[in-house]
Amino acid sequence: MQELVAKGVTDPARVSVGGHSYGAFMAANLLAHCPQLFAAAIARSGAYNRTLTPFGFQSEERTLWQAPETYSKMSPFMMADRFSKPLLLIHGEEDNNTGTFPLQSERFFQALKGHGAPARLVLLPHEGHGYRARESVLHTLYEQDQWLEKYAGHGRTDPDYITNDNADEQGSSTSE
Repeated sequence: MQELVAKGVTDPARVSVGGHSYGAFMAANLLAHCPQLFAAAIARSGAYNRTLTPFGFQSEERTLWQAPETYSKMSPFMMADRFSKPLLLIHGEEDNNTGTFPLQSERFFQALKGHGAPARLVLLPHEGHGYRARESVLHTLYEQDQWLEKYAGHGRTDPDYITNDNADEQGSSTSE
């Protein structure tokens, strides 16, 4: 990152990270461990609390009971109190992929908000692990665009895009 900034290729105030599924897990972990590198993050349909996948994940073959410290250290959920940069969570309401049930995003969002972190949760109705409906794909693109524009862009957001910090001036409430 320092090299890219030194060469004038990137603006460090605008660098963001995002991912889907395991990439969402990665994005949340990067934001927790390296907040100085990112302006914001987007995580779609991820698993953030590895204790909810107790019989292994990815290449981890040990169970939660065999390696509790590993499961805890690998879970961005357990670091919710460290988040200071904005995180957009998007999840299909009917995700039945092993380990990435919507509960993962719902609980992570509650933990982040409970610690005052800037976060937004978008649940897509009738969607599974991958988003297929045209409306869901377009809504996901809109949310991502507005999130990045607000927190890592030039602030050119849709006046109707309501987040927690502008809900009062818009006169509306949000699920943020």
